[in-house]
Amino acid sequence: MLFRKATIADIPGMSWVRMAVKENILSNPALVTPESYREMLEEKGAGWVCEIEGAIVGFAIVDLSDANIWALFMDPNHEKKGIGKKLHNLMLNYSFEQGIGKLWLSTSPGTRAETFYCKAGWQPKGLTRRGEIRFEMEHETYKAIVATC
Repeated sequence: MLFRKATIADIPGMSWVRMAVKENILSNPALVTPESYREMLEEKGAGWVCEIEGAIVGFAIVDLSDANIWALFMDPNHEKKGIGKKLHNLMLNYSFEQGIGKLWLSTSPGTRAETFYCKAGWQPKGLTRRGEIRFEMEHETYKAIVATC
């Protein structure tokens, strides 16, 4: 397993993983374009990938301009191996090192993602207009979680 910073060359692999998921499926895949990924990686934030034998099996992207977790997705064939947790922690460590005080994300209720974020210490803050759960993670909370691991 290789974890590294994502590059523009990784966009096809990240897009493939995004389309392979079984939950939190995009209702309109045309809305998340290669340009969307490029903008996140080059202008608004940063991303990380996990590769196994040269293939991207998971990725995470943070939008620093909005303090938002834009993406954290796994190839369903590589779930439950600790990859998502490692990508999550790389992304949060980087975000807080950049001076972000609090991050947010949203995900569909009743999904494995909801369970994952709850276990990782994210705090639910109600529902978005689209009916997703909004989670927040403050830097100080994350530091306390990391200190106990």
